[in-house]
Amino acid sequence: MSDPRLIVALDFATSAEARALVARLNPMRCKLKVGKELFVAAGPALVERFVDQGYAVFLDLKFHDIPHTVAAACRAAAKLSVWMVNVHALGGHAMLSAAREALESASSRPKLIAVTILTSMQDADLAQVGIGGGAQQAVSRLAHLAQDCGLDGVVCSARETVLLRRERGKDFLLVTPGIRPAQAGCDDQARIATPHEAIQNGASYLVIGRPITQAPDPLAALEAIYKEIELT
Repeated sequence: MSDPRLIVALDFATSAEARALVARLNPMRCKLKVGKELFVAAGPALVERFVDQGYAVFLDLKFHDIPHTVAAACRAAAKLSVWMVNVHALGGHAMLSAAREALESASSRPKLIAVTILTSMQDADLAQVGIGGGAQQAVSRLAHLAQDCGLDGVVCSARETVLLRRERGKDFLLVTPGIRPAQAGCDDQARIATPHEAIQNGASYLVIGRPITQAPDPLAALEAIYKEIELT
């Protein structure tokens, strides 16, 4: 599989835990996501290690700051030869554009996507922080903004993928966390879907953590998900 559509979320507190899990996977069958906890604990060296092992790495640090700072962070991320980085769409047009422009001169340009609305948030949560209209409307507006700024795609829940695929076209990347196999629990996600539902709804890539990382046999769990979504 030249472009695995499953991204394993390495939500670990230590480098040793992450390395032990990755040793049981296969770079031909999955990509890896390194988020804030692991990156703060282990630093860039671990990301470079995984890249050297042949893994495509999604550096999930959700940059959100003034345009100059975000641009500098994106340039630093590109030097790690990661496959993809992300920023928060709520940072606005100037910040998103600065992030894209910062990556244009990279020798190995990572894909750049924007987080729309976190999958842990529901409509009531958004209302509390002054975002009206509900999650789907907010995600739609932010995805439009991201595409207008030249980004490659967005992070969204599988609940919004049908709408975004219709609005943003077939080439816009839709990266969906909050994916839980039918027999798994919800954990701390609110807007979730099964792998089959997410792919059917138009997701480009699925981010899956605990159903794989906490499985007795992580690679077997990953292969079971491929079977569920009927991908080979």
